[in-house]
Amino acid sequence: MYFRFNVDFHTSFGEDVVLNLVSGVCKDAPQSKFHMMTQDGIRWTCELNIHATDALVYYYDVERQGNTVCHEWTTVMHTLELNAATGNHYTVYDKWHDIPEDSYLYSSAFTDCIRDSHMERPAKTTFGRTVRLAVRAPQLNNAKLAIVGEADALGNWEAVKARSMKQHAYNEWVVDLDAAWFADGKIEFKFVAVSDEDPTDTMWEEGYNRVVTLPALGEGDVVAYDLDQAFFAIYNTKVAGTLVPVFSLRTKESFGVGDFGDLRQMVDFMCATGQKVLQVLPINDSTITHTWTDSYPYSCISIFAIHPQYACLHKLPLLGDKGKREKYEKERRELNALPQIDYERVNNVKLAYLHDLYAQEGTKTLGTPAFKEFFKENAQWLVPYAQYCTLRDEYGTADFTMWKDHNLWDEADRKRLSEPRTKEYKAVAFWYYVQFVLGEQMKAVHEYARQHHVILKGDIPIGVNRYSCDVWTEPRYFNLNGQAGAPPDSFSTNGQTWGFPTYNWDEMIKDGCQWWVRRFGNMAKYFDAYRIDHVLGFFRIWEIPIDAVHGLLGQFAPALGMTADEIRGYGLNFQEERFTEPFITDWVLDRVFKERAAEVRDKYLDRIDSERYKMKPEYDTQKKIQKLFENVTDENELNFRDGLYSLISDVLFVRDRNDKGKFHPRISVQFDFIYESLYDNDKAAFNRLYNDYFYRRNNQFWYGEAMKKLPVVVQATRMLVCAEDLGMVPDCVPWVMNQLRILSLEIQSMPKDPHVRFGHLSRNPYRSVCTFSTHDMPTLRQWWDEDWDRTQAYYNTMLYRQGAAPHPLPGWLARDIISRQLTSPSMLCVLGIQDWLAMDEKLRLADADKERVNVPAIVPYYWRYRMHLNIEDLMANKGFAQNIKDLIQESGR
Repeated sequence: MYFRFNVDFHTSFGEDVVLNLVSGVCKDAPQSKFHMMTQDGIRWTCELNIHATDALVYYYDVERQGNTVCHEWTTVMHTLELNAATGNHYTVYDKWHDIPEDSYLYSSAFTDCIRDSHMERPAKTTFGRTVRLAVRAPQLNNAKLAIVGEADALGNWEAVKARSMKQHAYNEWVVDLDAAWFADGKIEFKFVAVSDEDPTDTMWEEGYNRVVTLPALGEGDVVAYDLDQAFFAIYNTKVAGTLVPVFSLRTKESFGVGDFGDLRQMVDFMCATGQKVLQVLPINDSTITHTWTDSYPYSCISIFAIHPQYACLHKLPLLGDKGKREKYEKERRELNALPQIDYERVNNVKLAYLHDLYAQEGTKTLGTPAFKEFFKENAQWLVPYAQYCTLRDEYGTADFTMWKDHNLWDEADRKRLSEPRTKEYKAVAFWYYVQFVLGEQMKAVHEYARQHHVILKGDIPIGVNRYSCDVWTEPRYFNLNGQAGAPPDSFSTNGQTWGFPTYNWDEMIKDGCQWWVRRFGNMAKYFDAYRIDHVLGFFRIWEIPIDAVHGLLGQFAPALGMTADEIRGYGLNFQEERFTEPFITDWVLDRVFKERAAEVRDKYLDRIDSERYKMKPEYDTQKKIQKLFENVTDENELNFRDGLYSLISDVLFVRDRNDKGKFHPRISVQFDFIYESLYDNDKAAFNRLYNDYFYRRNNQFWYGEAMKKLPVVVQATRMLVCAEDLGMVPDCVPWVMNQLRILSLEIQSMPKDPHVRFGHLSRNPYRSVCTFSTHDMPTLRQWWDEDWDRTQAYYNTMLYRQGAAPHPLPGWLARDIISRQLTSPSMLCVLGIQDWLAMDEKLRLADADKERVNVPAIVPYYWRYRMHLNIEDLMANKGFAQNIKDLIQESGR
């Protein structure tokens, strides 16, 4: 079968366009990549004589000396069905497809949730000479595409007689025409959208008539055209939703913590209120110590495994033992009556229940075809995870460096751990069972949400726990000599230390970021949209020394460190030892410790010279100080400890982790004593250097770093990609997010425009998520009472109201604020469940402070917030549901 492919792409000297056949060629074909030819560097052609099968699926890329320079957007590839019964000679005129501005319309959030996209193969034809037209029309919703034009076969410009087309790929429609219908060799036409409900309800595409002039065609010839996108006068889709952690859900049947049964009921609440997005926090297993500190959902032990606490027990078979059933039911009632989550008790009881159920049902369940298919599909991560959990509990610690053996995953163990008859399999099979139950339940909720046109939006944590199964299994992907965190911000003046290892990106990039591709692929089983936690980590991560408690001594990694000569070039008299060692003097000690200054000199310091001191070796890191005060609870002593911390972090520069001859200005040092000690001209020079370093020097470098990683992971699935792009955001971040069509996060109280105090909602970009607060922030009600002066300014300038702002926040005013969020241009407006409830003074929790999910400045924090209302009661409150529904409809969402 003969094929001639044509595509236009403007290349540079030395570049080649390559045709990549993904499927449709016989398995014994000698190759699937074909270099194309060009005469002018624009029109590229490739002639093939191959034995093709049912349909060809392919894409184009550009190579230079064997290395891929760029490639087409591959979410929707070119598809050419070999439908012509007599076709033996195909000529194809393709368009090069970059990631489109409206790529979100190709996401599963739109095609599988908001809409019902049904793919259909075009019928076989018996035309002697065939014309194939393909066009992308992603705007259509509850409509089909048709072609109308100047020919009987095209309805003679009567839309009701238009010729139907088939959607053979997401948002791509095709039609096969007989060239004999067009005697003059010219096809003049337009596309029309035809309503699914009423075929007489049609909408014409915008623009002039399309014209295709056919080449001379012989018998058996097929010519295929990939046309410009069809555009219709349809306004952008905007939807509303709710953010609530799964653990925070409450129903009458739950077991003291939200579970996947509760999540299904929350989908019903979304439907009842006209919402389309249900966003949750990470659901990954975070079990390290079996204590409340494991409640932190962003410190996962596996990027694949689901937390056992989310198993919905009443969806599982009943326990046969009546006494146990009654015992567990009693505990369930007690735990479900608590105002907050008792993490340790809930998880101990639920795990005990699952052990009892496994003893009763395990053998039967693990023998089912469904489990065998699950095991086959997930064995790569499931087998190491099950052994890890077993060893963690056997040795009483997740720190695998302290285990007697198996300090790293041994691939040689996989075979025996995978064979049901071995003792090794039986020792770990409980965890296979638990993950099977969780996976099946979550997939069922996902399918239920899709059926009800609700988008489930998940969360991708930027890090993993230092002692996680992922680090144990694939340590080459991690740097364990530092810890990830965040520089100082409005959440924490000392920065945040998360404790996670940083990524070895060089190693990850070697295999095309497969660790991330697998991670996102697994998540796509359960969600149709996701939030990338701390997307800045793909540009650079704030890496903190492993012996630091605060984030002030961190540096961005990777980053372009500065040489001593570069620093001097700014006019700063750089003194390496003085500027990189803690600045401790008598006047500093007197200012920090006052009457206890002498005690600090005697116990904690050694004198360097007549001016300065240094910390004694036994106290020279923050972790050593932390260890010294680990059992102290007295507030005064803790303040004394914090003073010692501040001495250690009082440096003007930190050394580069990898090159000791380079330096980075210490973040926020302008508030410390070493900066205060500088002459005014040195302060000015340092400030110039500081601003250049943090806001200009690394921009292009970080852009390149992000583009090595993000394009791969963003295009790994069809989930809708959103990102948390808050904090110290370099200019290159919006460049990349716009280029990859990633939705930004817009929070009115944290504007990205440095010239305004509060964000102007009307300026939100369409590709964004609008919200008032996140899980790391005060709720709307808390924020309102947190700073009365700020609230007054917001009340007068953003709400355009006169007089004094009322306190506490009344329900009618909360409704007004939420209404304004909903009317923003943002594609998604997702509000916390607490903020929705703030509108109703009868429903909302009396104490607003009990609604906080997390306080980033407190580490570790107990994540135990739980809705005080059952979802069933919320559903029964028709007035509240209608209030939400009215707001959403009024906003055009």
